Amino acid sequence: MAIAVSDQVVEPAGIDRIETSKRTRTIFVPAAGSETDEAVFSIALAAARALNAHLEFLHVCLSPSEAARFVPHIDFAQGAALRAAMNKLKVDQNARLSRARQRFKKLCETQTIAVGDMPGGGAGVSAIWEEALGDPVERILRHARYCDLTVLGRPSRVDGLPRELIELVLVGSGRPLLLAPPRSFESITGTVVVCWKETAEAARALAAALPLLARSRRVIALTVEERNGLLRDDAAAIVRHLAWHGVPAEVQWLPTDKRSAGEQIEAFASDHNADLVVMGGYGHGRTRELVFGGCTQHFLERADRPIFLMH
Repeated sequence: MAIAVSDQVVEPAGIDRIETSKRTRTIFVPAAGSETDEAVFSIALAAARALNAHLEFLHVCLSPSEAARFVPHIDFAQGAALRAAMNKLKVDQNARLSRARQRFKKLCETQTIAVGDMPGGGAGVSAIWEEALGDPVERILRHARYCDLTVLGRPSRVDGLPRELIELVLVGSGRPLLLAPPRSFESITGTVVVCWKETAEAARALAAALPLLARSRRVIALTVEERNGLLRDDAAAIVRHLAWHGVPAEVQWLPTDKRSAGEQIEAFASDHNADLVVMGGYGHGRTRELVFGGCTQHFLERADRPIFLMH
């Protein structure tokens, strides 16, 4: 097994690819019933196939009063206008529920996915559908904490859920988040770019992503110089760490240029046709809204490929 470090190749003696656990993992998929579901379901299925995982789909049914919390300016409506607005919210909720159910049913039928709520004896992807009432953030966070991974997408329009749901789940679940781009991906284990800097967030993201990295065809540990004096030895150390987990990896190091770190990483991932980018979710605080560092925010808002995040 060869490990590429810059222009050198190191052959660690006596280390073979380690067989990873074959146990089933659980992947949580909030189903909004919006057009975002198509890409989210696609990425969730790609992850489930790589990990031999169980998919737990959940649709949170909102009452009109709950849904109204996430609709701008509805609090200015009165009388007949308010009644009409609330009735539309109810109709929209029923339509989202129906679409979410149908997409789940179609996915299981077309992909031959077994439906069940407990691990079975056979291998392969399985799934379960659930519906819940109540506060959507509370329900989604609670469910996420009992799963190994959550898959979410950026909503393109109002879907009955808070706009900051991704940030809330990333910070509040204690679990890794897989952010789905607008387009579908059949696989997320071809080329994987691991963004590395010596921080707790990056270390947690790397540890959480190991099961996917162990199944990836190519793993690139990428460091971006953010200040003078960044040591390339940091990247070499992460390659040695991955080798002990049976994951061959190579190092790429990018010097500072006029672009932001997020723009550099995005361009690198595009140039290497990466299926997945792994990175820490760097937070700078939480007041009324969640505010992330520039690199994390860049990918939360603009990612055009799956992003694996851990806060």
